[in-house]
Amino acid sequence: MVEKKMATKKEEKETAPAAAVQAGGKKPEAKPGAPAPKEEVKGSVFFTFAVPARVEEIVGRTGTRGEAIQVRCKVLEGRDSGKVLRRNVKGPIQLGDVLMLRETEIEARPLNQGRK
Repeated sequence: MVEKKMATKKEEKETAPAAAVQAGGKKPEAKPGAPAPKEEVKGSVFFTFAVPARVEEIVGRTGTRGEAIQVRCKVLEGRDSGKVLRRNVKGPIQLGDVLMLRETEIEARPLNQGRK
């Protein structure tokens, strides 16, 4: 029983400044002459390395339900600049769109032209 009461008092102390911010709509002011509180960085954005490639040709639809579109695209920058790759793309795509490829070494399998 005693432990529960101590825990609730501790929780009240921790939540009191947050409640003051919510109730008053502004943060409590610091004392004059005291160092300014440091602003916390909530998070940082990290993007993986990608290489741009322009869509040159739309080959056709692929996948069991036709949900992916196979395209041929030309790599614009990087180690494989100028290389034409066959890739599967999910979602709307048209000629001239720029794809951001995370890798340029693996190519998609060609579509089977023999099915009817």
